[in-house]
Amino acid sequence: MQATDDSAVRDLLSRIFDAGQDDLVDDWVRRQLTDSPAWTGEQELRREAKELLGALRGALGTELRLERIVDRDEAVRAALRGLSERRARAGAAPTSTAMAILGLKRTTLAALEELTGDPEIRYQASLQVNGFLDAASLLTFSVYVEGREEIIRRQHQQMLELSTPVVRLWRQVLAVPLIGTLDSARTQVVMNSLLEAIQAHEARVAIIDITGVSTVDTAVAQHLLQTVSAVRLMGAECLISGIRPSIAQTVTQLGIDLSHIETRGSLADALATAMRLIDDHTRRGAVTG
Repeated sequence: MQATDDSAVRDLLSRIFDAGQDDLVDDWVRRQLTDSPAWTGEQELRREAKELLGALRGALGTELRLERIVDRDEAVRAALRGLSERRARAGAAPTSTAMAILGLKRTTLAALEELTGDPEIRYQASLQVNGFLDAASLLTFSVYVEGREEIIRRQHQQMLELSTPVVRLWRQVLAVPLIGTLDSARTQVVMNSLLEAIQAHEARVAIIDITGVSTVDTAVAQHLLQTVSAVRLMGAECLISGIRPSIAQTVTQLGIDLSHIETRGSLADALATAMRLIDDHTRRGAVTG
């Protein structure tokens, strides 16, 4: 295509993507409301449409090649990312984002038919529209997937935090009742929550209760040892309670050495031990004083 044709295509597309053209916005919003279930109101769709069309109009005024607009123009990328992220946060299906871009393509191609009678310019402009709106579709889908994955990660993190509460049993005595499987991610949550609670409550004893842990293997034992070590670095003593006969046998068979850690069969026994440790520390402090 000649330079004059490129200029003509840019001029044509600039007029089409003028954010002030209410007819274009109306048509695109109408298509979105018709093509997919509404995830938001019409006013939000209008604001979103004007933002993206304005960004496209601005990009057409730069020296960027038409096929590189979506890849290189920050305003266009920001508008597309916002469009996709809002749908992801609202819980809309991925088709909502895909149909939005498809609706813009249909709207743009329809506008091309009305604004030029030159078949060559119309053809070249159609190729460019299909090219950068296909790129826009790929970008929005990628952003949508990333957004949903981030939401899932946050929800998983929140569930981990809710499933590993730190309980204050007594003055300077904390406990973490564990239920289910203890993996690396959950160990980190337990460790962070427990260490922060030790600092906040000036705790001297922390009890990790594994009564609700179904199985203890080498990995679980290593996670427990890491947590105990971290607690001791904070200047607190750590007890493990809930050592059932089956778990004791498993630990022995696996050759895991827990001899340097105080263990108790029940949380009640661990609490009694913790209170004795607190009393001993108090008496030592009184004698020293």
